[in-house]
Order: sequence, then structure tokens, then C-alpha cells
Amino acid sequence: MKKNVVSLAVLGAFLAVGSQAALAAPDWSKVPSKNIELFHPGATPIEWVTKKSDHSGSSGLKKGESCAGCHDEKGKLSLDLKRLAGKELEPKGAPKTMNFPVGVQAAYDANNLYVRLTFKAPAGAADQSDKENDVKATVMFANDKVPQGEQVGCWATCHNDARTMPGADDKKTKYVKEGALDLMQWKSGKGAKAVDGTVTDKRAMEGGKAGVTAEGSKAGDTYTVTFTRKLAGGVALAEGKAVPFGIAVHADHASGRFHHISFGYKLGIGADGDVKAVKQ
Repeated sequence: MKKNVVSLAVLGAFLAVGSQAALAAPDWSKVPSKNIELFHPGATPIEWVTKKSDHSGSSGLKKGESCAGCHDEKGKLSLDLKRLAGKELEPKGAPKTMNFPVGVQAAYDANNLYVRLTFKAPAGAADQSDKENDVKATVMFANDKVPQGEQVGCWATCHNDARTMPGADDKKTKYVKEGALDLMQWKSGKGAKAVDGTVTDKRAMEGGKAGVTAEGSKAGDTYTVTFTRKLAGGVALAEGKAVPFGIAVHADHASGRFHHISFGYKLGIGADGDVKAVKQ
């Protein structure tokens, strides 16, 4: 009997250690960081992006080019930020800081993907209607059925009839006509839970199947946000696969479309990509 008790105790300790190892966070010191520039897009929905009279780059999109391929020059934005801040494209008023960098790291193991964002959230938002959260950080992944998902990223979800767009329906949220995106979000508000959501024909901020967890901290003026999600579940991720993704940050209590966003990029999981997830 004593031998069995000892054996069970040893087995329990072994399983506990194994469980902790499986859940251990990645060694971020061994994961390269890539700076991705975020910017305030103004009131420029996908309809504006794809209309030639509004956006000269629409012809490139029709040829299969991506937004990042045209506007991201080795990590630096090539954009007319003054136009985006002007009354034509931002009738309510632009934030004081139009763009800022976010450091992006990614790692994975047999079951999970880990994404870490590091950034300094700028003050001076034009809209400060989110009283509960000073900052929100969001990452979205698109499946291969989202129209132009690889080219435009999460811009595919932004339409001119969505809430906070000028004159739009206040109840209409982000959506896509085909396909789906996973949405994971961290909120800085006290007691706020991680968002495990989806965007299909409407946006749902809960009910996702990716098992998202998120942790965030602030040291000085720098935020660090770490997401964990399942590889299998929601938009399916797998080793050897690259998936389109985009980032958004709501800073200084901003809400709705008054965020800073990235262009669409690719995350390579043991594969080539703009950001490469490191196996650990």
C-alpha cells in the first residue's frame, strides 16, 4: 500500500510538472520582434479603398496586389497622413498622433499560438467615448474565404454602413459577406475579460472557438499584451501554414473606428510570412 501511495505521489508530481511545462509562456528573448506601423485610417471603409475615383491604389488591388505591398516600405509607412487627417476623410477630427509602431512577436507549440504586442499608446484621441478602457489591443485572423482577405486584412470587415461611420446605422457592426475572421482583444479596464470573438455576417464579441486568453501590463509608458489561442479552433491554424492577420489599437479611451490599424500581413507558423512564429 505504501509503495502505491508513493508511486501515485510521484506520478502526480510528474504530471504537475508536465502540465506547467505545457502551459509555460514562450521565452520571448528567443523570439524576434518585427515593428509594424499602425495608423489612423479615417472614415475609409473597404468601399472607399476599392473605388478608383477615391483611391488610386484600387487598380493594384484588382491585379492582386496588397495594401501593405504598396504602402509599407521596409517597415515605414508610405501614406498621405495629412489627407487621412483632413475633413474629407475624417470629418469628426483626427487624433493628435496619426501613426506609431507596434513590436510584434509570435511563437507556437503543439497546441497553441502566442502573440505578443509591445507599444506606446499615444494620447490625444479625437473620440474618447470608451470610459472603461484606456487601451484596447486587437488581433484578427482571416480564413481563405474572406474576399481579398490576403490583400486588405481586417479592412475587409469595415463598411460604410457600419456604426461610427458618418451617417451610418449605429447598430451595424463590422462584417464580411463571405468567410470568417477570428477576433481576439485585450482590454485595459479593471476586471475586463479577453475577447474571443468572430466576424462573419456580423461581429460577435464572444462565442469564439479559439480559446483566447490575454494578459496585459504597463511599464512606464509601454504596454505589453500577450495573447494565447488554440491552433485548432475558429480560423484553423497549423504548422507549415501562413494566415492573414491585422492589428488594431484603441488608445486614450478611443472607441469604434477611431482606432489605429495595421495593413494586412501574413503570419507564418513554421512557414514564411511577414511575421514568423517561432516553435518552442
